[in-house]
Amino acid sequence: MRQSLVGLFLASLMMALLIYAVTTVMSAVQSRMNSDKTPPQARERVFAVNVVTARTETIAPVLQAFGQVESRRLLELRTAAAGRIVSLAESFEEGGEVHAGDVLVEIDPANAQAALDRLLSDRLDAEAEQRDAERVLVLARDELAAAADQATLRERAFERQKNLQDRGVGTAATVETAELAAASARQAVLSRRQAVAQAEARVDQAATSLARVRIAVATAERDLAETTMRAPFEGTLSEVSLVEGRLVSANEKLAMLVDPHALEVAFRVSTAQYSRLLDGRGDLLAADVTATLDVTGAELTARGRISRDSAIAGEGQSGRMIFARLDTAPGFKPGDFVTVTVQEPAIDMVTRLPASSLDAAQTVLVLGAGDRLETIGVELVRRQGDDVLVRAPALAGREVVVGRTPLLGAGIRVRPLRDEARAEPEQAMLELSEDHRARLVAVVQANDRMPAEAKARVLAQLSEARVPSRLVERIESRNGG
Repeated sequence: MRQSLVGLFLASLMMALLIYAVTTVMSAVQSRMNSDKTPPQARERVFAVNVVTARTETIAPVLQAFGQVESRRLLELRTAAAGRIVSLAESFEEGGEVHAGDVLVEIDPANAQAALDRLLSDRLDAEAEQRDAERVLVLARDELAAAADQATLRERAFERQKNLQDRGVGTAATVETAELAAASARQAVLSRRQAVAQAEARVDQAATSLARVRIAVATAERDLAETTMRAPFEGTLSEVSLVEGRLVSANEKLAMLVDPHALEVAFRVSTAQYSRLLDGRGDLLAADVTATLDVTGAELTARGRISRDSAIAGEGQSGRMIFARLDTAPGFKPGDFVTVTVQEPAIDMVTRLPASSLDAAQTVLVLGAGDRLETIGVELVRRQGDDVLVRAPALAGREVVVGRTPLLGAGIRVRPLRDEARAEPEQAMLELSEDHRARLVAVVQANDRMPAEAKARVLAQLSEARVPSRLVERIESRNGG
């Protein structure tokens, strides 16, 4: 017991001495720190920045917009005559291909044929009436000539009786009788002239009637021909809503005929973008256009040229609507929503920089002596997606800071990261499992909108040992992950 108490006393004493020593050391350190009045040395902060080398060159800007594919040749197939459908072409269906001159629809021609037959009979009657009127006119003219000859004879007889009376041989009664006969002959001539005029009017009336009947016959023939509908040009049928045996009314819409080879793309641009597509005279440039349709695993591309622009801006619209004709567009259909890229005229003496290198004051930061930043004012010429095209004489060959922050400014020292350190890596390649590969192949094969050539190309890529990761991501994104 005594030894235990002695040990406890010694331990307590040692703990008290240790606490006293620690308190003494801390008090000495605190006193020393409070007595030191020397200010700490400031060190300059160096920021790591990405830089690119500015190069002056001639660049052709690219204008990007979104548009819709349309056909330049559209025709609404409407019935010109009413009736029952008695015949339909085998290709008269949704998506059916027809050729120029093909018979598409036939309407029952019985009524039109009967009307034409009646008018043909009327034409025969009108032709017979015309011939009869011409014969009557010939006879009336002959009778007029005979009456004129008889009147001449009566006048001679009257003159002869007058001469006899003057010589004392004839009598007054005889002269009077001859004069009455001459007057009657003249009256007969007038009657025959009236008959000739009536015959001529009958001939004219017959000719008019024949002309009217011929017009009616031509109309009936046209009505009969319109019971048969033919394709005016080669194309594909759409919006078909017709079956054989159905009764149709006049001017009823049966289908749409679309020419799949005469395609154009319509896209809207802003007024500022539109002004850049004009030449010195204010005419629209025939610039090259590329239309891209993004489908599962592939991109369909068609090239063309700008052909025209809209006459008006459009109610409630802004900018301008531009139309471009596509040369060859395999796989494209009217109604496709595409991305349009327009090649603008080239611009000289400009520098392409990332958009993050330009601030609101139109200045950029460049690397100066001692890796310190300098500010240079530039002229913004054009924005191109994530890049800008600027012009500044003092910018050529300088290293420009990419990704400016509020911490960067003129005079700040930086640690530059060159272009080589930020080179774009190659596209990653993936090794797919058999199940994963089979699912991707099934998705591609089930896509009905993909052209056969694009589908074959994608399936060939999927059959390889290593598949591009971008292709896999695109197929899975189209399929919902």
